[in-house]
Amino acid sequence: MKNIKVVDTTIRDAHQSLWATRMTTPMMLPIIDQLKNAGYDTVDLMAMVHFDACVRYLKEDPWERIRIISDRLKGGPKVGGWMRSGVFGFDRAPDDLREQFIKKMVDNGVNRIASFDGLLDIGNLYKSVNHTKRCGAEAVAALVFSESPVHTDELYVQKTIELLEETDLDSLMIKDAGGLLTPERVKALVPALKEVLGKIPLELHTHCPTGLGPNVYIEGIKQGVDVIHTAVSALANDISNPSIQNVSNNLRELDYELNISEECVNRIDNHFREVAKIEGFPLGELKEYNSFHYKHQIPGGMMTNMLYQLEQAGISDKKEQVLEEIAIIREELAYPIMVTPYSQFIGTQAVLNVIHGERYKVVPDEIKKYALGYYGELMGKIDNEIYEKIIESGSKHIPMQPKSVKNVMPKLRQKYSEQSDEEILLRYIIKGDYVDEMIKKGPIKHEYFNTDGTNSVEKMIQRIISKTDFKVIKISTDSIKLTLGA
Repeated sequence: MKNIKVVDTTIRDAHQSLWATRMTTPMMLPIIDQLKNAGYDTVDLMAMVHFDACVRYLKEDPWERIRIISDRLKGGPKVGGWMRSGVFGFDRAPDDLREQFIKKMVDNGVNRIASFDGLLDIGNLYKSVNHTKRCGAEAVAALVFSESPVHTDELYVQKTIELLEETDLDSLMIKDAGGLLTPERVKALVPALKEVLGKIPLELHTHCPTGLGPNVYIEGIKQGVDVIHTAVSALANDISNPSIQNVSNNLRELDYELNISEECVNRIDNHFREVAKIEGFPLGELKEYNSFHYKHQIPGGMMTNMLYQLEQAGISDKKEQVLEEIAIIREELAYPIMVTPYSQFIGTQAVLNVIHGERYKVVPDEIKKYALGYYGELMGKIDNEIYEKIIESGSKHIPMQPKSVKNVMPKLRQKYSEQSDEEILLRYIIKGDYVDEMIKKGPIKHEYFNTDGTNSVEKMIQRIISKTDFKVIKISTDSIKLTLGA
């Protein structure tokens, strides 16, 4: 039977979904050898949100993270990165900035980059794909899936044809960030895409907020999918990706081949279960089917952060009302795909509508820019009444006609003449003193420490000696075997 390749998402998308992107580099290092030898085609590592989280919250240099991890994985799987086309942060991306980001990811060790655009604007997307190829990395074009009257199979086929005309991509991906695919939809969509792709591999990336993720993978592979994206079970399921243990067992039962080492996978899984216990992080749990998810379509990573923001604003009790409002706004704004940054735009507008008790009384700049086409061509026409409200309530300083985005790297290099391009890029996307604070903290520590500063081994020993009912304690690692007691 056909051999299925696997992209591991554990240290990229999975902790973004379940741990709010708070996995540190030292938490990853103890199992890098297992990741290297597990049989994965790619180990995903970085997307734009990880650059932000590394600097802003973890005080880690994300470029250093890439260098450390890619060096440890050398000779093994590819190191995966992600590029959001058209938009950087929450504004339009200058071409030279996007190109330099891709180049520096490749220079530091990323050798596969998946590019996506939340509006499926091929005019935005093809530039990232082509520049990735020029930089010598594997180029993947990811078409973000959405469920709406405009996101038909015919649309995705047409977008694929446009990509094939504009790029020399290495692989095409169906990126189901919201976990919206069903086995029934896959049964129609995958064969349609395979027909136009020919020998180009088709990848499938999904999440599990409705519990259907594993079934989607099984049906997708039956229909011709070549590559799937999974995480170890500790960080799988829930609003994360499907579990490699579950999916591999099911596929082997169907006589498909996966060159995945169960021993390595189990060691990775056990390690992150221990990390979760030490840090108080949640483990992934199976979700029951929830049809309401298809209305708001919030992706996993955003849901975690949105709930936190509602709690900070003191309106946790308004969660269901905000979700209902998101579903309404999404339809009114011509069905933008609920993926960064558009999911954040709509989520913010929904919260403002609920807080103020009047819809579109306050309109963020990003919503007005979206309506005016600043980020790319919209999937459909915005409701006229809503459009007028957005224009009226939005900032009067935003021109009605988008201007072309000028290159910024020459001015940035002049402003930061003593800094490397890597540091300049970080200072551009992360405002404030965060980069200075990151630099002040120094190089990334290679030994895993708990958030309270306690070494993880110390923490384990403290837990052991706090127990009084042990007669014998055995500690075993690859290099040490120690027995204490009778």
